[in-house]
Amino acid sequence: MNIVVAAVVVSGIWLYATGALVLDANKGEAENAVVKTGDLESQVLPADGIVLPIQWGDLGMQMMETGVIDEEKLTALYESRGGLPEDMRKLLYESDTQEVRMTYENSGVLLNLLWGFGLGNKNSILETGPMMDPRFNGAGNFASTGGWTLARGNAMDHYSKYAFVALTPEQQALVERVSQGIFRPCCGNSTYFPDCNHGMAMLGLLELLAYNGVSEEEMYRVALQVNSYWFPDTYLTIASYFAKQGVSWDKVSPKEALGNEYSSGSGYQRVRALVEPVQQQGGGGCGL
Repeated sequence: MNIVVAAVVVSGIWLYATGALVLDANKGEAENAVVKTGDLESQVLPADGIVLPIQWGDLGMQMMETGVIDEEKLTALYESRGGLPEDMRKLLYESDTQEVRMTYENSGVLLNLLWGFGLGNKNSILETGPMMDPRFNGAGNFASTGGWTLARGNAMDHYSKYAFVALTPEQQALVERVSQGIFRPCCGNSTYFPDCNHGMAMLGLLELLAYNGVSEEEMYRVALQVNSYWFPDTYLTIASYFAKQGVSWDKVSPKEALGNEYSSGSGYQRVRALVEPVQQQGGGGCGL
C-alpha cells in the first residue's frame, strides 16, 4: 500500500487575496516595511536560537542501539548534506549533553531526531489515538511512519515500542491535553494525530517537556518557538498579521497562535489572505 501522504506542503504556494497588504511604491514606505520584517525575524526566529528545557542524556545512543535510528543510514543521509553539525553529533554519541539548543541552522536535524524519538517512545496516543483508527488499516501508512526510512528494518517494528521516557499518569494527561491544542500548517491535524514528521516530532518534544516537569503554559511557549523554526514563513506571516492588529509577537498567546485558527493548514491560509505572506528560506518539508 502506498504511504498516505498526510501533509500538504503549502510553503511553495503563495496566495494573494484582494485584501492583502500592498506596499506603496514610495521608497520610504518600502524601507520601513523592510525594517519591520527584520524586527519580526529577530522576535520570531532569534539568531542565537532557543534552549529547550529538556534533558536529552543518552537518548541518541538508545535510539541507535534499539534500531529506531540506523547509524549507517543516518550517516549516509547527512554526509550527502555536508555532515552533521558538531552539536547534533553530541546528541547522538554523548550522554552528558548539558543543553539542547535549537537554531535556524540545526532545526531540521532536531526535527528528525525528535521524529525518531516520538515514533519509538511508547505512548498511548500512538496505540489508542487517531493513528489507530480502523479506517486507516493500521498506523504504518502515514508520512510519519512509512516515511521514517532511517530505522533498522521496518519503522513499524519500532512504533511505540521503547520506554525511553516513562510518563506518570499526570504527565501523560498533560501531553494528551496540550497535543490536542497544537496544530501545524502542513495539514489540518493536531499533534494528537501525528500523521506527519512535524506532528510526530512535536509529540516527542511534548513527552520530553512533560517528563522534565515543564508547565502547560511553558509547553505552549516552547512549542510555538519550535514550530516557528520548522515553519519560518508561516510564523513570520502570522506575526505580521498580529502586528497589523497592533499586537506585538511577545504579547501573542502561544496557545492561541498554535490553535486551529492560525496554525492549521486552513487557518494559515485564512491569515495569508489578510496580509502579504513573508517569504523566508528554510524550514523543512514532511519527509527526510
